[in-house]
Amino acid sequence: MENLIPMTSHLQNTSDTAMPEHPRPGLYRHYKGGLYTVLCVGRHSETEEWLVTYKSEALGSYWVRPLAMWQEEVNGTPRFAYIGQETLS
Repeated sequence: MENLIPMTSHLQNTSDTAMPEHPRPGLYRHYKGGLYTVLCVGRHSETEEWLVTYKSEALGSYWVRPLAMWQEEVNGTPRFAYIGQETLS
């Protein structure tokens, strides 16, 4: 039993518990033109990485993307640009 490792031992920085700046719920345009509705932001159960849950307005499918990727720019353009609080569905 002395060799057992607590399940949270992989979390090196547990001081990062505050929610970072995150996208507000609403409609966003992807840099390639698609429309997506952000539903919520949550944490991965194992890594505690922040994730954005969103819905494709064209397909009706649900997606999860790391918050860091959601917020990054692609060739100087935001990956997702906020349009407004309205949703299409």
